[in-house]
Amino acid sequence: MKHAYVFPGQGSQYPGMGKKQYESSVFAKKLFEQANEILGFRISDVMFEGTEEDLRQTKVTQPAVFLHSSIAYKSIDGARPDMVAGHSLGEFSALVANGVLSFESALELVSVRAKAMQRACEINPSIMAAVLALDDEKVESICLEVARETNEIVVPANYNCPGQLVISGSIRGVEIACERMKAAGAKRALILPVGGAFHSPLMEPAREELSQAIEKTTFYNPTCPVYQNVAARAVMDKDEIKSNLIDQLTSAVRWTQSVRAMLGNGASRFTEVGPGKVLRGLIAKISKETLAEGVE
Repeated sequence: MKHAYVFPGQGSQYPGMGKKQYESSVFAKKLFEQANEILGFRISDVMFEGTEEDLRQTKVTQPAVFLHSSIAYKSIDGARPDMVAGHSLGEFSALVANGVLSFESALELVSVRAKAMQRACEINPSIMAAVLALDDEKVESICLEVARETNEIVVPANYNCPGQLVISGSIRGVEIACERMKAAGAKRALILPVGGAFHSPLMEPAREELSQAIEKTTFYNPTCPVYQNVAARAVMDKDEIKSNLIDQLTSAVRWTQSVRAMLGNGASRFTEVGPGKVLRGLIAKISKETLAEGVE
C-alpha cells in the first residue's frame, strides 16, 4: 500500500485560515513569524483577520495557502510519503514535503511567482472559466477552433477531474469558447472569479520572471517521486523538476492524469494536506473506489 500526499492550490483559502495552527503550536508560530519576515509583511494578520476579498489577491493567496499547507505537513508525526503531488501552487508544498526545496526557498519562490502572476494579469486582462459535463477532447477541440478562427488565446488550463475542465485565455476568446461549449452540450460554462488567465501563454512574463528566481535557487534530490502538473508522471530528477516547475505557469495542470498515474503506480491512500477539501473531492471523482483523508 503506497501513501500519496497531495497539496491544494489557489482557491482553497478561507478567512481565519491558520489561526488554529498559530495558537496551538509553538513550532507553527515560529514558522508564521519566519514567513512574515521573509515576505516583508504580516501575512499571518491577513490570514487570521482578513476578509475573503483580502485573501483573494494573488500576492496574498499563494503564500497563504503554501504556508498553511507546509506547516500542516511539518506538524504530521512520522510522515513518510511514497509519492507527492500538488495542484498548481500546491506543487511548491509538495516539493518541500519530498525535500527538493527548503521551506524558506519555496516561500521566496512562491512570493516571486504570486507577484509576477499578478503583474502579468495587469498587463493582459484575461479570464478563466469552468466547463462542466463535457468530454475533455471536445473542450480541447473547441478551444483550438476558437483560437484559429478569432486569433484569440484560449486553452485548456486545469484538468481537474472527468467532466470538469477549466479553460483560460483572453476575455473575448474565453467568452466565445463558453458559448460554444454550452451549444456542444456542456452543463455549465462558468466564468471564474480569478485574477487572470493562469496556466496559459498569457502568463509568459511571469514564467520568465519565475525562471530567473528558480535558476538562483538550490534544488535537492527528492526523497520520493513528485507527480508534476506538466508531466503527470513520477519525476525524480531535480533538474527536470526545476524545468517542469518553470513551464507550469504557461502549461495546463494535468491533475486528472497525475492522480491516475499515482493510482497506476500503487497509490491506495491519499492525504490532502492544507486548507479546504477540494482535492479530496476531485480524487473521489477520478476514482470512485479511492477515498482521501485530510490534514489541516
